[in-house]
Amino acid sequence: MAIEAVIWDFGGVISDSPFDAFLRFERERGLPEGFLRSVNARNPDDNAWALIERSACTAAEFDELFAAESAALGHEVRGAEVLALLDGAIRPEMVEALRRLRERLKIGCITNNFLRADPDAPPMTDKAEIMGLFHHVIESARAGVRKPDPRIYRMMTEALEVEPRACIYLDDLGINLKPARAMGMHTIKVMSPGQALDELEALVGFPLRG
Repeated sequence: MAIEAVIWDFGGVISDSPFDAFLRFERERGLPEGFLRSVNARNPDDNAWALIERSACTAAEFDELFAAESAALGHEVRGAEVLALLDGAIRPEMVEALRRLRERLKIGCITNNFLRADPDAPPMTDKAEIMGLFHHVIESARAGVRKPDPRIYRMMTEALEVEPRACIYLDDLGINLKPARAMGMHTIKVMSPGQALDELEALVGFPLRG
């Protein structure tokens, strides 16, 4: 089946990975490398991270919950400090690819996110403008469901009115690619912009870079 839609993750795909910021934070604080990710990996369906991405807790509650979870693993880190690490720099080559794709195909974004404590605060990046390029966006904090729950992928294909096998899905996390692949989507694990765009161009059959 011909490709009709390309579906994107945001952090670690269109913007730099927050894991890079996590690593810098760990080095600055003298924490074990990978510590923050290890906290997030414990009880992944119901930990503080899962709750805030489903809007099942507030930012203030997340601050306390993450502090308790990290302390239980030997190093207390406030949740507010972690949330401050999430706004990565935008990758311009990925935005250019979005613009070119939009001319020929449907494009969507599925992002695990959280609602800011101050909804009137200006965005820390030009993310809002980029979100306007997509034909449909699903944010976990607004949908009440997060990746890798298969429901969120079905919500996107239904909104775009496409079959999963006519879709490509890009994400930097393998765990989030598995449900998409199981539905029949083509998947690309994003390790770098160049690598991802090479694979994406091969699948769509037209250039995405200048």
